[in-house]
Amino acid sequence: MANDSHARPDIIRIAHAIFYVTDLARSRDFYVNLLGLNVLHETDGALYLRGVEDREWTLKLELAPEAGVKHLAYRVRSDADLEALITLADTQDLPWRWESEVDRPRLLRLQDPFGTPVAFYAQAQTHPWLLQEYHQHRGPGLQRVDHVNVMSPDVAGTMRWYMDELGFRLSEFTEDDDANIWAAWIQRRGGVHDLALTNGAGPRLHHFAYWMPDAMSIIRACDILAGARRPELIERGPGRHGISNAFFVYIRDPDGHRIELYTSDYLTVDPDFQPIRWHLDDPRRQTLWGARTPRSWFEEGSLLEAFEGGWVRSQPARLQGIPVNVI
Repeated sequence: MANDSHARPDIIRIAHAIFYVTDLARSRDFYVNLLGLNVLHETDGALYLRGVEDREWTLKLELAPEAGVKHLAYRVRSDADLEALITLADTQDLPWRWESEVDRPRLLRLQDPFGTPVAFYAQAQTHPWLLQEYHQHRGPGLQRVDHVNVMSPDVAGTMRWYMDELGFRLSEFTEDDDANIWAAWIQRRGGVHDLALTNGAGPRLHHFAYWMPDAMSIIRACDILAGARRPELIERGPGRHGISNAFFVYIRDPDGHRIELYTSDYLTVDPDFQPIRWHLDDPRRQTLWGARTPRSWFEEGSLLEAFEGGWVRSQPARLQGIPVNVI
């Protein structure tokens, strides 16, 4: 339950991810030359990328000996919300520290109670968007950061903490006959989700998603990968989810990080919106239509950095088994 002794921070939206990659030139070829993300900043060991609608960088690629994820970041309303997060962390004995990044001088890094590295910031240097600079658009048209999906051994507990302590709202969830929650989609900005939680060994990052302008832009992404003789990077899709109604494709970068290109979901801003329940055995929840999902999509994810360094130790999922009819 939420702790009433502190003010709840006002989280605005998912903001960025930092990926550790092992070959920056190879990653640049994938993200910039093929997917068409725009380089906002560049250093000897890092690239800061954004979609055409993003006014900030939304994905940092940082050269490292081993692939993984440094943190997932959210933007908050004000510095007072950062202080509220520190109070929450101290109350719950969560480790935290101040860090900084390009365009983000004051970044609060903490580890949530379930082991996921998260960061929060209120102030950022913004830049003119490229949305209507059509002559600069490249690739399939990645438009803006949309959401992250984290594989969790305790979906229900993690969902409850983000809702009670950080004010996330539930959009959709998957449940079995015993009321066990296998997956949840929670949001702050009025879309279907900023954060998805799916049952699995973890915590690990399942995917990082960009919003696309339409379904044809996702088809174009597949054509580009095929034309570059890289169709093996397409892991799942194109297709349509029952959950979120999204048209999607999942692709893997050279280090195995999973990227979803995503469009056609819906708004949840109306006060009479009710969370949508899906039964675990309903095959339409994962795939309203589309090809059979490979087992890698259920089992593989990116390592997350521990607060003290190294990687968060993955714990087995509390709920075991994958229904055959959804693979």
